[in-house]
Amino acid sequence: MRARAPGKLVISGAYAVLRGAPAIVTAVTRYAIADTARPAERVTPEVRAALGTAAAPWFDASELRGPKGKLGLGSSAAILVASLAALALDAGATGDDASLAGAVLERALDAHRVAQGGGSGVDVLCSALGGSLVARRSAGGLVSDRIALPGALSWEVWAGGAPASTAHFVAKVEELAAREPSRFETHMASLCTAAAEAAAAASAGRAGDLLTHLDAQRRGLGALGQAAGVEIVTADVAELGAIAAREGAVVLPSGAGGGDVALFVGRGPPSAELCARRSALGHAVLELSLGARGVHAW
Repeated sequence: MRARAPGKLVISGAYAVLRGAPAIVTAVTRYAIADTARPAERVTPEVRAALGTAAAPWFDASELRGPKGKLGLGSSAAILVASLAALALDAGATGDDASLAGAVLERALDAHRVAQGGGSGVDVLCSALGGSLVARRSAGGLVSDRIALPGALSWEVWAGGAPASTAHFVAKVEELAAREPSRFETHMASLCTAAAEAAAAASAGRAGDLLTHLDAQRRGLGALGQAAGVEIVTADVAELGAIAAREGAVVLPSGAGGGDVALFVGRGPPSAELCARRSALGHAVLELSLGARGVHAW
């Protein structure tokens, strides 16, 4: 049996989601495919954590990778969700999307957490459920609500070609928390406030307010990275973000940052100046759509 699971894009709430703030995450039309009829050529740590010594299915996640490696679209989560879904279908699970997502989600969340030593789990959640979600960590686990992203906005995803380690970036931020707790709390309070306001704006369809709160996160992530000694907002993304801000638009890192993927959000497409500078810096527009279908039989 074959199953397909989408990658994801974190629009809002990076790092803040680890402190209980809401994140906006959307599935994208780039997928991992798993096939139980073919032997695995390699097994990811996440799939191994889920299956132990049991045989894993073959997978193809080439749509979620670029010439220099991962694109920052949640490939490890998509591979895991697709693999567990293909195995569930092989074992007789029903093929409708909601049932299939329900059959694999908790197991996928547990395995991803074990393999990566923590994390928010929103990438796994989004790969299983699809669409666009506001997700929040709670005492009982992850909770989410479906939303429709404001239709008045223009969205683009740009690949910077510099794959980054989410675990490394999170570890550096945690080091800041241990070393300078007061400074850390100041940065996180600002990010949590902006994330909560962005989620409220997106849920209510307030496009202008969403841009304002995304821009606040762009600046907040840059400040957090400087304090932690890690380039959450790279020099390239900072430069592109400054140009976009003059045009009333936003360019910010998606997720943990570090130069793999950035998000453009504006009331219209990026200007000629911004496009020219993006190309000069070597950032490529990724062909994809937001709000993709979640895990499904394929």
